[in-house]
Amino acid sequence: MSKVEAFLSSQEEQEIVKAIQVSEKNTSGEIRVHIEGTTKKDHYERAIEVFHFLKMNATKDANGVLIYVAVNDKKFVIYGDKGINNVVPKDFWNTTKDSIQNQFKQGNFTQGLIDGILKAGEELKKHFPYQEDDIDELSNEISKG
Repeated sequence: MSKVEAFLSSQEEQEIVKAIQVSEKNTSGEIRVHIEGTTKKDHYERAIEVFHFLKMNATKDANGVLIYVAVNDKKFVIYGDKGINNVVPKDFWNTTKDSIQNQFKQGNFTQGLIDGILKAGEELKKHFPYQEDDIDELSNEISKG
């Protein structure tokens, strides 16, 4: 079993998907989690590449948030599209990163991802509240590379 497959159990993956669903019920924003083993690229650049590969840049309000994790590298990136980036407080991404990182340092990977997802969801809700005609534009499943 690879480190990517061993990173989260299927039950833990479902808990993360549930957190995404809960967060997205209150917003038009989209949240995705992508997990892979390693990359030879800069992690931020790789996160942007994955963001585009998952078509997260095609949301109606440019309000997608990707949490990218490179398991073997012990690195993660939170990447938000320009719609959300333009409206969040200056320290938002750093405080969200800290929430995730504090759990990761203790080996609580599932809780770290859930904390980051819920924090992003709350911020998305403030700036992009759910509208009656909103549709779930992207899959909530965890992608793996």
